[in-house]
Amino acid sequence: MPELPEVEVVRRGLDRWVSGRTVRAVEVLHPRAVRRHAAGPEDFAAQLRGRKLGAAQRRGKYLWLPMPGSGVSLLGHLGMSGQLLVQPEGAPDEKHLRVRVRFDDPTGTELRFVDQRTFGGLAVEDADPSDPDAAPMSLAHIARDPLDPRFDDTAFLAALRRRASGVKRALLDQSLISGVGNIYADEALWRSKLHYDRPADTLTRPASELLLGSARAVMTEALAQGGTSFDSLYVNVNGESGYFSRSLDAYGREGEPCNRCATPMRRASWMNRSSYFCPRCQRLPRSK
Repeated sequence: MPELPEVEVVRRGLDRWVSGRTVRAVEVLHPRAVRRHAAGPEDFAAQLRGRKLGAAQRRGKYLWLPMPGSGVSLLGHLGMSGQLLVQPEGAPDEKHLRVRVRFDDPTGTELRFVDQRTFGGLAVEDADPSDPDAAPMSLAHIARDPLDPRFDDTAFLAALRRRASGVKRALLDQSLISGVGNIYADEALWRSKLHYDRPADTLTRPASELLLGSARAVMTEALAQGGTSFDSLYVNVNGESGYFSRSLDAYGREGEPCNRCATPMRRASWMNRSSYFCPRCQRLPRSK
């Protein structure tokens, strides 16, 4: 599933190629793609027609385009395989094309939502009037992410050290910190020399600060390389893949030597996922 760097890459593409344009027509080719829009596909299309899309925004793994003066925004989540592509109007349809948005301008490009597994989706939602970023109401429970200028380091560190759960579980809690998924959690933990199952409330202040700094650093580096792509499901709006997968220190490296101590990396089943770690650098405290 795309994480913060991948979603931010898509946001930047939307801001460049879609923001400021007025919607002329909307075609919903699969109703599941707009299932979060309770009023249905026809209302979804009607809510967008004739409206101008504002600057692309992001909260964690969610994207939205406000529609100035309307009190609503176009909200999107990529799920596991969703893609928001800017394509020439005459380009052949993708096999899993779900929604097409055409614009009232001469650029000749359209926005397409493509989703093989249909876990992602689009919706038009009311914005939160109390939020200066006009976030859709459904995002009120989602915390800011480490790359957000308004992220509160002090509040996060205090909340993290009150958690009795394993530190990786805390990192994936979107109400505590958003945008961090399985890949970048493993990378941040490796950089911090922390075992994924270490109770968060046993972290010292320096250890928790190092973890936050590591998460921020690895996602910044991934963003600079276009994110992490393991297959064709994650691409930016131009259909290009990211290449941070070449720089991973932990995720997907089972049996390979640790880049720090050369011990073979291990993989453990964890919450229906996998955790990758170095058994020497990232030891679980004996009290566990």
